[in-house]
Amino acid sequence: METEVARESGADFAWSASEIRRVGHRVVDLIAEHLTELPAGPVFRPVPAELGDTWMSARLPERGESADAILDRFVEGISPYPFGNGHPRFYGWVNSPPTAIGVMAEALAAAMNPSVAGGNHAAVWIERQVLEWFKQLFGFPLDSMGLLVSGGSAAAVTALAVARHAACTRRGWDVRRDGMQPTDLGASAPRLVVYKGAEGHGCNQKAVELLGIGSANIRTVPSDAALRLRPDALDRMIEDDLAAGHTPVAVVASAGTVNTGAIDPLDEVADVCARHGVWLHVDAAYGGAAIVTETYTRPLLALARADSIALDPHKWMYVPVDAGLVLVRHASAMRDAFSLVPPYLRTDGNLRGVQGPTWFSEYGPEQTRPFRALKVWAALSFFGRDGYRRLIEHDLGLARHLADRVRSTPELELWEPTSLSIVCFRATPAEWRDRSADWDSLNRQLLEDVQLGGEGFLSGTMLNGSFWLRACVVNPRASVTDIDAVFNAIQAALRRRIAS
Repeated sequence: METEVARESGADFAWSASEIRRVGHRVVDLIAEHLTELPAGPVFRPVPAELGDTWMSARLPERGESADAILDRFVEGISPYPFGNGHPRFYGWVNSPPTAIGVMAEALAAAMNPSVAGGNHAAVWIERQVLEWFKQLFGFPLDSMGLLVSGGSAAAVTALAVARHAACTRRGWDVRRDGMQPTDLGASAPRLVVYKGAEGHGCNQKAVELLGIGSANIRTVPSDAALRLRPDALDRMIEDDLAAGHTPVAVVASAGTVNTGAIDPLDEVADVCARHGVWLHVDAAYGGAAIVTETYTRPLLALARADSIALDPHKWMYVPVDAGLVLVRHASAMRDAFSLVPPYLRTDGNLRGVQGPTWFSEYGPEQTRPFRALKVWAALSFFGRDGYRRLIEHDLGLARHLADRVRSTPELELWEPTSLSIVCFRATPAEWRDRSADWDSLNRQLLEDVQLGGEGFLSGTMLNGSFWLRACVVNPRASVTDIDAVFNAIQAALRRRIAS
């Protein structure tokens, strides 16, 4: 009956093996063309307004269409306008190209289509294996726990929810039952507070807001000259809050800020947290993967001292989006913060039975969870630690090359110190020395010129109140030739602006 209904609507639900192969071969051809032919085209081009209008005004189809027709429309109107991050001259934000093995694994995971809340099936065990590998990478204990999530934002919400529950429990406050703090007690009433560096990612503030702690209860810790969180200032802030009767929930430190790649002094921050008994969450979404490199192993070793870590394999490990990770040192604290098991999902603890190990849904907010682990597992298996070391060191080398080019160019100013694979710089041409108030406007114009020119792609940021161009190299497909081409495009755009 179902097949008859599907055929009446013009679309078969069940495909034959030959049809799956036929369409699948075409899809693989399209993937191969997309991944290998990108360098021949512009880095970025916006969707034409008329095409966007067509998409927005289209009605939901009454009847289905063939797979070939759908793929034809992909080729004609979707594939030509990608985000750009697959191109070897794309250095915007923190967006890497996808590794091909991850793309293939994503398709396999979709074909299996499990819900990875729990159970005794392969997807559950592969995710657990991936978690074990990351525990090894960061020096976390075997009895710690974690989850694959959508990204650093979900990791922050998850980790800080555990930290909030732990802090409230110490006060005899059942936050899961009684909810969050009242607002009618006045500003001087005891509060839950969170500490983060001035350069910390905004997703952590969102998490604090979503958890009901409120952004007014975030203590922004001052930075040093390298834009790293200052442990001495953090120590004083926690002492002051404790003296006032407030409850510190967590300190959020960064292992690679998105602005400049700065790595907070994690060991010293961990010392402060240990002294005051405060949860340490480290946002390593971007920089954590650099622990495999010779240069950054030592600065990142203190990740092993964190209570929780956020990492995005879809950033510097080149796994297709989305693939985020949260690790929590104390599995019991994680389970206490989230476990809510209805009778129909009670597990029996039998690892050989249907239910399998304790369900992932007891350690986070999601019940239905996708098979994210397969693409992460495939990438880790394909490259191994040594492969990732070589890929990430390649990116670091290209970033150093770009920094050297900027440093040797009189009309450009380099933000220093540089860190990880981020290079921030701005145009300060001699012709505009008496117009320094217009430098921000000039650099914003340069950024748009380069982005829309199709020869390269950077993003921009604000540092100490001024606008800077920002390149983040997380792209193994890039070469010195690509870096030089983008640099030359910036110089050409600068010359045109000066002449205009």
